[in-house]
Amino acid sequence: MKDGNLQNTFIYARRLLFLLIGLICFTQTFASTVEDTVYINRGTILTVDSTYLPYFAFNSSNVFNKENKRLILNIGDTMLLTIINTDSISHGFDIKSLTNINQIIPAFEASVISYSFQTEGVHIYFDHTQQGAMRYMGLGAMIVVENPNSSASRFYWNMKEHQKSFNETIDIGELVDWTAYYPDYFTINGNSNPHINQDENARVTGSIGDTIHIYMVNTGQSIHSIHFHGYHSEILYSSKFSTHVGRSKDTFGVYSMESVIVELIPHQNGEFPVHDHNLVAVSGGNFYPNGMFLTILIE
Repeated sequence: MKDGNLQNTFIYARRLLFLLIGLICFTQTFASTVEDTVYINRGTILTVDSTYLPYFAFNSSNVFNKENKRLILNIGDTMLLTIINTDSISHGFDIKSLTNINQIIPAFEASVISYSFQTEGVHIYFDHTQQGAMRYMGLGAMIVVENPNSSASRFYWNMKEHQKSFNETIDIGELVDWTAYYPDYFTINGNSNPHINQDENARVTGSIGDTIHIYMVNTGQSIHSIHFHGYHSEILYSSKFSTHVGRSKDTFGVYSMESVIVELIPHQNGEFPVHDHNLVAVSGGNFYPNGMFLTILIE
């Protein structure tokens, strides 16, 4: 009897050891340290009606690009990020909802941060200085933490809006009155309609039955209510309303400095609009539909 118990104990211990080895191998396979660099650049953007706006962005190099860099990680990865400030004034760096991250980076200097991400989701990294003015001016972007076992197609929407006079005022170092904020340009990844549909990271394409994940962040000042024609999608992640996960809807409110991930599995072919339900956000320079408007193409 004792020998039997000892044998069972040995078998149990061996199975446990194999399980631990498997977990270690899984961690080593999928979790790693991801080293990356972002540059804080000053520039201008050309709006849909050919108006120039002063702007800032987090880029992959010291060459200004209106589209902020997306940082893509797997669950369990540690991000080792270098932030280089190419501007002549100080800027900040922070990640919303995470602690001990906020940095002030003097002009023409650099800083390094490290953080491990243990759960799937999408986070906003941004310049937290000047009471949100620098984030409004463009310095707000996304960190996407993905499940490496997922085969879903992925699309990314970074939503912003701007009032021309505010960009010009902030650019020369003066304050603005946010109670008088009436934006006149609305963008996804720096583009308005019709140029959004030329962005392969934004314009959703696929086939019937595909699993499609859409990562949405709102780095602007206003709430954006994103409405899908033709399909319902399921909420996989919401930074503001965790109880909404699992709901299937055709309209998703994305609050300022919040993020949402939805899963779309198309059931029909066609080309269907997606737009902000607040119709002013579908305009640009007071022209409709030159704002937050794109289409889903399922073939």
